[in-house]
Amino acid sequence: MSENCYHCGQVIEKERISFDDRIFCCNGCKSVYEILNTNNLSNFYELNKKAGIRPSDENSSQFDYLDTPEIFDKVTDFSEGNTSLVTFKIPVIHCSSCIWLLESLHTLNKNIKYSQVNFTRKTLQVSFNHNDLKLSELAKFLTNLGYKPVINLETVDQKEEHFDRSLLIKFAIAGFAFGNGMFLSFPEYFGANDSWVEENKNFFRLILFLFATVIVFYSASDYYKSAWYGLKNKIINIDVPIVLGIFMLYGRSIYEVVTDYGPGYFDTLCGLLFWMLLGKIFQKRTYSALSYDRDYKSFYPIAVTKVDFNGKQENILLSNIQIGDRILVRNQEIIPVDTILINGEGNIDNSFITGESVSISKKPGDKIFAGGKQLGSSLELEVIKNVNQSYLTQLWNKEAFKKHETGLDTLTNSISKQFTFIILGITLIAGIYWYFIDLEKMFQVVCAILIIACPCALALSAPFTFGHIMRILGRNKFYVKDTLTIEKIAKINTLVFDKTGTITHRKKSSIKYEGEVIPESDLSNIKSLLKNSNHPLSKSLYEFIEIPDDYLPVDNFREISGKGYEASVRGNIYKIGSARFNEQESKNLETAVYISRNNEFLGKFIFKNEYRENLKNLFKKLTHYKIFILSGDNSSEENQLKEIIPSYSAMAFNQSPEDKLNYIKELQDQQLKVAMLGDGLNDAGALKQSNVGIAIADDTNSFTPSSDVIMDGEKVVTLDRYLNVCKGSITIVKLTFIISFLYNIIGLSFAVTGHMSPLFAAILMPISSITVVAFTTFSTWLLGNKYFGKKS
Repeated sequence: MSENCYHCGQVIEKERISFDDRIFCCNGCKSVYEILNTNNLSNFYELNKKAGIRPSDENSSQFDYLDTPEIFDKVTDFSEGNTSLVTFKIPVIHCSSCIWLLESLHTLNKNIKYSQVNFTRKTLQVSFNHNDLKLSELAKFLTNLGYKPVINLETVDQKEEHFDRSLLIKFAIAGFAFGNGMFLSFPEYFGANDSWVEENKNFFRLILFLFATVIVFYSASDYYKSAWYGLKNKIINIDVPIVLGIFMLYGRSIYEVVTDYGPGYFDTLCGLLFWMLLGKIFQKRTYSALSYDRDYKSFYPIAVTKVDFNGKQENILLSNIQIGDRILVRNQEIIPVDTILINGEGNIDNSFITGESVSISKKPGDKIFAGGKQLGSSLELEVIKNVNQSYLTQLWNKEAFKKHETGLDTLTNSISKQFTFIILGITLIAGIYWYFIDLEKMFQVVCAILIIACPCALALSAPFTFGHIMRILGRNKFYVKDTLTIEKIAKINTLVFDKTGTITHRKKSSIKYEGEVIPESDLSNIKSLLKNSNHPLSKSLYEFIEIPDDYLPVDNFREISGKGYEASVRGNIYKIGSARFNEQESKNLETAVYISRNNEFLGKFIFKNEYRENLKNLFKKLTHYKIFILSGDNSSEENQLKEIIPSYSAMAFNQSPEDKLNYIKELQDQQLKVAMLGDGLNDAGALKQSNVGIAIADDTNSFTPSSDVIMDGEKVVTLDRYLNVCKGSITIVKLTFIISFLYNIIGLSFAVTGHMSPLFAAILMPISSITVVAFTTFSTWLLGNKYFGKKS
């Protein structure tokens, strides 16, 4: 009796190693078992029995070339301070235990900070300490665990993955077999009484058998893998009944040929798999199109401040940045591209990239990676790489900023699983019935049921509908992080609005100054300091002070969130912010920015906010939602807000960033589904806490991974349209479910009664997917056209 290795599950052929009451096929498997046990990771074997990968026996020096500086820089995604990030292609990732082990690497090696698997792309991103762990050592470490990284020119260049060519090859072979199989089956169908046909029928049947065997064991291999991985994880997925149907038809055909009972169904089987693979290609092409649109168009609304050599500032789209351009990045802003620091004191927080909040000091001439966040005074940077928007999408979707909630996709999968059990039950009952009525017909009926009932269209409906809706919303400057966010928006019953910069204009304010006359030299210093802040009031004040900006150096910049900031300009220390921050009392209810020089109060700029047009009309349309207003300002404009929003539930003023976050928590404790609309700066915590965080972006780089949506500020007054579109998308998904179920009910009624051949079932299966896609395309177009007109 053959024995299997405890780690990798392969049959032991050469050496048999006994250790810890376990049997292993090689020292590599034994070593991996020891590593896992020593680090308390023995759960690896509980997740999937015999799920390990046999370690490579190749030369340990094969990765030494990775330590060459030129190669290291080309292979790694990011390298700064003690930390480097690298993304490896690892084709052997195949199950949940692989993912679990690869995401637990930090427990096996202290120099690995975190690791993250992308299962669909078969990639592993690792953050590691490159001073204590060389890149070659990391590659060897993975290889010794059985997960050898593939490193070649394509992976180094980090190109987008192309369409799966193996699927096209399988489809082409199936097409060849189907066409020739039908041709070879004609003589026996139409020349049953012909002596020549009778003499040569076994030859034709043999060729058909060979065609079908290649198709069954090669072209259909993906279905077997999917079904097997599902069963290993105790899941009956949609490929299980398909596999049963294939093998039943194949087995019955062999039986008929061997016993000379009939010609079998080899030609039907070839046609069956041809049409099924056609449906699979269609489905993959659909997902690829949606993925492409997601990667490259998500961040078009974000603008960057471009600076020319005369110091003139201009806001341009992120997509228009060119190598050699100079850009201005303010405090708390994300650096959108790889750059060289020209002017300013860099204090870069790379937590969006590395996962750890450690600031790195930068001086002019240093390289700064995309994704870093500046903490301190503004920086002038020169662009050295083109914008890679798919990389920014990765930052936005980073695990640290995800909200782990189940959604309609889970519901879809759940329905698919229950549907599969129901289909297997119907198949069993129909099989038993036809066994006693007509044994020959039983095989056709069972196979037709298993094929026609495949819920591929059901599984396709939700992601395709939401993919279309994401595209429509994006075209109308409402940029959604992922498809699950659309469903979460549809469930929202509470809206929380930040006041400043959200329902008020950032640039439009009536500003009045009270205090001592400020000398022009001080105004110049103050204007240079104002440009370092991303706060809406600071930006308005910067535009209001009508003197040239001399771009004076700002030293020791320090900002206290929700209060203000201070810095030294030409030897004077200025404080800009709230009354309390400047040690003053706010006697009147007003929105004001207070300014001090060397702890001597100079005066205050009083703001009369200008609210966005048509706000009152918006809130009339939001009567189905509970409305809350939060503001870091005082309550000077409370009466005006009550007039604009008569149906409000509550208002809260003088709210710090922490107060806003706690306010959201309290609402959620009341079982309310909350969407927060804020400017993405002081509101970052509240945006992340809310069920849906909507960052309002006007003309600046308001990119924030804490948000689920980035919305153009001018579109706030049409918020109801976006909410209605998201709700409408749920209705479309439910309708596609109904269409899919009706299709299956009608198809099953024909299949169960024996009025449908397996080949016809296979032709109808991709047609059902095309029907769903056509319906969702038309329905989402109508929905978008209803709310956004032809632009959608």
